[in-house]
Amino acid sequence: MSGTTSSGQTWEERYSEKEFAFGTEPNDFLVEVASKITNGDTLVLGDGEGRNGVYLASLGHRVVTVDLSPAGVKKSQQLAIERDVEIDAQVGDLKYFDLGIAKWDCIVSIFCHLPFALRTDVHQRVKTALRPGGQFVLEAYNKANIGRGVGGPQITELTVELSELEEQFAGYKFWVNRSIERNIVEGKYHNGMSSTTQFVAVKPIA
Repeated sequence: MSGTTSSGQTWEERYSEKEFAFGTEPNDFLVEVASKITNGDTLVLGDGEGRNGVYLASLGHRVVTVDLSPAGVKKSQQLAIERDVEIDAQVGDLKYFDLGIAKWDCIVSIFCHLPFALRTDVHQRVKTALRPGGQFVLEAYNKANIGRGVGGPQITELTVELSELEEQFAGYKFWVNRSIERNIVEGKYHNGMSSTTQFVAVKPIA
């Protein structure tokens, strides 16, 4: 995610608040597709306070999460303890974080909004980091969401369009690739009828 929120806070400031910024329950889209994705070594990008990583761990995934914010990572660790699951929650900048080679059965990106150049680079590294048959799961706000006052980035560069993902993951099988209008209720900062891009791509086996 970018260094500041749409309101101008840093993510460290936001995650240092007492309450969980986006609640403690997992993202609806992730829940929708969870039964279809491989239960294995799973990396969650920009996982904030850990709600999605903890959820996947509760399903039996071996989860590593990464986020810029030490405060967010601390909350992730606390939430994992409360839910009686184990995650490896790491502080890291996706510009430098080593995703590895053929290391993951699944990589998840939920509302992890990055500048275009960095996003493109990360997605290229995602393809290298996935094992054959591995899945990339993404939900992100698209530009149609700008100005609605429901959360998410308010500049086009940080939003994600379906066409961008289809081009970047050409040759993959798409389980889900759609732009959708849906009501999102996630804590204090994601609330209302929103426009998002939803995407699940599967790396070819051969």
